[in-house]
Amino acid sequence: MLAYVFWHWPYHNVDRKSYQDDLIKFHRSLATSKPAGFQHSVVFRIKGATWIGDEVEAYEDWYLVEGSCALDLLNDAAISHSHKEPHDRVALRAAGGAGGLYRFRSGQVNVRQMQFAVWLSKPTGTSYDMFYDSLSFWTTQPGVGLWGRQMVLGPTPEFCLLSPEKIDLPESSNGLTLRLEPIWSGT
Repeated sequence: MLAYVFWHWPYHNVDRKSYQDDLIKFHRSLATSKPAGFQHSVVFRIKGATWIGDEVEAYEDWYLVEGSCALDLLNDAAISHSHKEPHDRVALRAAGGAGGLYRFRSGQVNVRQMQFAVWLSKPTGTSYDMFYDSLSFWTTQPGVGLWGRQMVLGPTPEFCLLSPEKIDLPESSNGLTLRLEPIWSGT
């Protein structure tokens, strides 16, 4: 399972409600007419993501796909047919964006129920197996899932720990916790 994660934010003079309404129309359109390999999407409103600006209030879209082949189909579908109009309305009013590709690593794929994201990197000198073991206390909790960035595609730290509850990792993890406000859950 892969997730294409896209962060975007409107220009300052754009009405946030209409931007958000058009964003939901786009995701609803994708849910109604899914391209092959596309599972579902979820949209959160966030603030404090250092890779796009600490003070920027942005949207974080999670597109869950079966594998990398589905990414081309999703990309083509986003700008074609019934999806084109709502996509273009949002895109024209977006001041910026950044994206990343993440592979599900452990825990549960339960993006729709998430309330918090902890962005963190594997400590230098730590093997991946040791790193995964160090997070197993949390990844075995109900609803918690660990996602890892693919091929350094994206501006974020290497890992994202999604959770329905706030996770208090040790300070040495240097994780950045963001509150996720659900906007669209694909239901």
